[in-house]
Amino acid sequence: MKYFKFIIFILALSSVISCGGDDDICESGEGTPRMKIALKKDNKISTLDSIKIYADLGTSVIDLGWKLKVDSVFVPLRVDDSPFTDIYVQTTTQEDSTRVRINYTTKSIYVSPGCGVKRNYENVNSVLSTPNSLKSVEQGQNFIENEDKTNLFFNF
Repeated sequence: MKYFKFIIFILALSSVISCGGDDDICESGEGTPRMKIALKKDNKISTLDSIKIYADLGTSVIDLGWKLKVDSVFVPLRVDDSPFTDIYVQTTTQEDSTRVRINYTTKSIYVSPGCGVKRNYENVNSVLSTPNSLKSVEQGQNFIENEDKTNLFFNF
């Protein structure tokens, strides 16, 4: 009976020790960051009633859905070797979407065994084509390492 309790104790202790926190998958936000876009009206950051954004990620177009009463949005960028991501913006269902091409260079950084590699984006700039309700685009911070700083401003 003594040996049985000892074996149970050793098994319990080894199972607790083997559970490591280092291999948890990107729990604290160290994955590839999204681009933060602030929304402006009359050159002031303001809340838009509605906005719909699509992101062309190469293999598919991601519909981020309608966002209601927001002053900023987060948009994922491509993680392949492409030097740009196209995003499409609408403020009403009746208007055609406006294409904004986001150009950048990528840099891969190793994070951890569980999370793997994340992409950082440098030299971020944008080109607006066929403006509708989106009148212009202003540059913010020109690199993306995390989601704290605003990278683009959309002027409506």
